[in-house]
Amino acid sequence: MARIKTNKNVSKKELILRKAAALFRERGFAGSTMRELADLVGVEAPSLYNHIGSKSELLQAICFQVADLFNRHLEEVKQSPLGYSKKLEEIIRFHIHMMQASFDEVFVANHEWKQLPAPLFAEYLDQRRNYEAILTGWLEEGIRKKEFKKLNPRLTILTILSALRGLESLFRNKKNISSTELENNLITQLLHGINK
Repeated sequence: MARIKTNKNVSKKELILRKAAALFRERGFAGSTMRELADLVGVEAPSLYNHIGSKSELLQAICFQVADLFNRHLEEVKQSPLGYSKKLEEIIRFHIHMMQASFDEVFVANHEWKQLPAPLFAEYLDQRRNYEAILTGWLEEGIRKKEFKKLNPRLTILTILSALRGLESLFRNKKNISSTELENNLITQLLHGINK
């Protein structure tokens, strides 16, 4: 029986999660099978169960790992002394970085989270709503402090987040654009259009 081959920087579980994210992105969670995942990893399907409990457990791990990274970064930026415009800029840069560094995982977290079983579905949805609410609060405070124009804060944050998710087509099609150029273009388009 074949063994899962990894290098010293990646555990077997991490390798399985990466392969699962790529598979779920390509075929969707519902359209993916453990047999397909086993083929990608290079083992028999029963061998996967030595490392994970189920396909659903894989989706849960991917979604909540991505959410944890975004929430930890949000908390760091929240604690920083930066103004609200710079805080939103940091969030935009992090979204772009995550999309470049972990495209499959971010894609799955953005699209396949709806396949999470209860109560994980509700927990994940609460995390998304809380993230959006914090960003909306920053925009409201920035408007009060005259850092931003008077715009509908919730609509503006949803527009920014939607624009960032829209980058998926750029990365999916492997368009050659530098990280710096991408970040600077989006900062200009998304923030300086609302700066006073």
